[in-house]
Amino acid sequence: MSSDQGMTSGDPLQPPRPGDSLSPPPEDEQRHESGLPGFSSGYSSSPPPGAVGGSWASSPAVPSSGQYALAGWWSRVGAALIDGLILFVGWIVIMALFGAVFSVGFFASEETGTASLVVGLMLSVLAITIVSFLYAPVLMARTNGKTFGRMALGIRVVRASGEPVTFGYAMLREVAVKALLFGILSSLTAGLASLADVLWPLWDDENRALHDFIVNSRVVQD
Repeated sequence: MSSDQGMTSGDPLQPPRPGDSLSPPPEDEQRHESGLPGFSSGYSSSPPPGAVGGSWASSPAVPSSGQYALAGWWSRVGAALIDGLILFVGWIVIMALFGAVFSVGFFASEETGTASLVVGLMLSVLAITIVSFLYAPVLMARTNGKTFGRMALGIRVVRASGEPVTFGYAMLREVAVKALLFGILSSLTAGLASLADVLWPLWDDENRALHDFIVNSRVVQD
């Protein structure tokens, strides 16, 4: 499915079709469409606005025509590991560049060189923090929900409202909630909060992590 299509207002599992209206269908049409292939009757939780019946968890491994299927837990973990590896390599490159540039102070004196390295270390930490915070939001805004890791595993993040993944929304999901909120909670719970967030899709019927509940997102096959 095209990376830039597949979402309409209210139902990220069903793409727009020529002549489709963005308004919800009448009740009799909703009852008729509840038998669409790839859906089972009833959501275990509140369905996205405009969804016409069926559970996301019941979507087939290969989606029916014009539908997304939920991404599995292993694909989410694999994408996160790939993104983490990419960021780790980036951190090493940044540290090496700043170290090489600020070590020139040793040509003047040992004291100057030491002070220069300390400044370089502080600036490299700042640069690493900025890169880490902007990596996912920038990519997700440009690709409508994907990072390099998600591209490699063929998955993407979608909003349950059907709206595109914007930079602001990606900052909210990836930085404010995943990094900062769960980082703080994990520091207070000896890491249990982050562990619960990672493992939650294993038993949630819509494969949601805890941060998905907060920002109302899903991860689907691309």
